[in-house]
Amino acid sequence: MSDGGSNDIPDLGPLPTRIAVDVDQVRRLVASQFPHWADLPVERVANGGWDNWTFHLGPGMSVRLPSAWEYTQAVDKEHTWLPVLAPRLPLPIPTPLARGDPGEGYPYPWSVYRWLDGETARVDRIADPVRFALDLAEFIVALQAVDAADGPRPGQHNWYRGGTLRTYDGQAGRGLIALDGRVDVDLASEIWKCALDAPWDGTERWFHGDIAPGNLLLDNGQLAAIIDFGTCGVGDPSGDLAVAWTLLTADGRRVFRERLSVDDATWARGRGWALWKTLVNYANAPDESEAAAISRRILDEIFAEYTTGGRSKGLPG
Repeated sequence: MSDGGSNDIPDLGPLPTRIAVDVDQVRRLVASQFPHWADLPVERVANGGWDNWTFHLGPGMSVRLPSAWEYTQAVDKEHTWLPVLAPRLPLPIPTPLARGDPGEGYPYPWSVYRWLDGETARVDRIADPVRFALDLAEFIVALQAVDAADGPRPGQHNWYRGGTLRTYDGQAGRGLIALDGRVDVDLASEIWKCALDAPWDGTERWFHGDIAPGNLLLDNGQLAAIIDFGTCGVGDPSGDLAVAWTLLTADGRRVFRERLSVDDATWARGRGWALWKTLVNYANAPDESEAAAISRRILDEIFAEYTTGGRSKGLPG
């Protein structure tokens, strides 16, 4: 799984060291910096994400605080770009209302957002899988149509999303080693190599960077909003295709690809992004856990789609 020793492959560095934040601390931060909101109740959001700690602020707002220094770079990026992107997109995205400063023992900048209601996407919660896939594709089409000229390029602010997939080659390789005997490692390695070898034409486009079930909100089973743009940027947008394997049905995947007019090389890279994340998640999931079951389902989707079509595309390698 070597990258060939290229000096162009970014180093992800060590895993960020997260800090804890509690409700009382958030309440004090809000009261000291935004006293007009001091009387609003603060409540921790269950499953509020990894990069940020998320809290309800009253009925209509949320407070997001980076959980580690490495995640703070997304704060100013989101405050700069989300107001630019929002009016160009067909679905609601988070709206930043205020930027907080370090204080009350919390060392980083933080944000207040308008709260977007909905339940997180899950296969069994989606009312119409094909309609969902088309709605998601329309969102990505609109996002990619936004002028990318001055957008944030891959970097530590988004863990090099939008750059080469080889950045994650080491993680994928370690996942394959850990899963040997539990998955078809030979087939997974073939799919991964196909993704690494699939060329990108260099046309930069906007991407979300983490179109995952937890960031897709449903209302009555239909896609209603997309949240958490911390990994957004401009570059190779193929990472946003990973959802085709992680959440969409076979029919949904077909219409999703058709609407986006995705060529074979981009599709192969998107498949690689899905494979990388699934290998990492599966390798870290306890046996017989729900996370392991989800990972097995996704790998089955990746393997089946590749063996019935992707293997015959004749990409380099």
